[in-house]
Amino acid sequence: MPFSHYVFDAYGTLFDVHAAVRRHVAEMGPDSQLFSDLWRAKQLEYSWVRTLMGAYQDFWALTEQALDHTFARVPSADRSLRQKLLDAYWTLDCYPEVPNVLRSLKASGARIAILSNGSPAMLASAVRSAALDDIIDDVFSVDAIGRFKTDPGVYDLVTTQWRLYPDAVSFQSSNRWDVAGATKFGFRTVWINRANMPDEYFDLKPTLILPDLNGLSGA
Repeated sequence: MPFSHYVFDAYGTLFDVHAAVRRHVAEMGPDSQLFSDLWRAKQLEYSWVRTLMGAYQDFWALTEQALDHTFARVPSADRSLRQKLLDAYWTLDCYPEVPNVLRSLKASGARIAILSNGSPAMLASAVRSAALDDIIDDVFSVDAIGRFKTDPGVYDLVTTQWRLYPDAVSFQSSNRWDVAGATKFGFRTVWINRANMPDEYFDLKPTLILPDLNGLSGA
């Protein structure tokens, strides 16, 4: 069935979370990929732990904390790059197909939104930097409820604001755990499996799996 409401996760789905380190790879040294992977992993871990214990801090604070932990774990990385890496995170590259796919969906009459763990300021900066301002209709941040994905209240931000039943929304994420949470909530889900990862959460399957956003408008 065609959908008229598309909601996208931001980090890893629209914006490349490894772009910040990649911009400084020559200065980072031989452990740059390890560094980037660990930074991302701890950033997410902190969001889950803080939601479970009810001790919310916004995603920017967690991003900084995760970066400091990563520097401690990867001693080959030059700590003087800290501010450069943080600055780069505000203007992450979007994936190459993102502008055209979103414009195509918009041209078809669809409503487009982001639903993200990111803070409002982070998301506004990322959208503006990628020149997606004129495409994206709404940006929903978990900051509104003080809990991170996969708390059901996060997904309810969309249905409450848009006054829709969950099954009227097509939700796209590169994060399989996010897809599982959105599936449980009742969204039609599309897993953007950019890294060709094996499936998991088999009781909460996505409706569709794609290697990138291409093909979404016809799905």
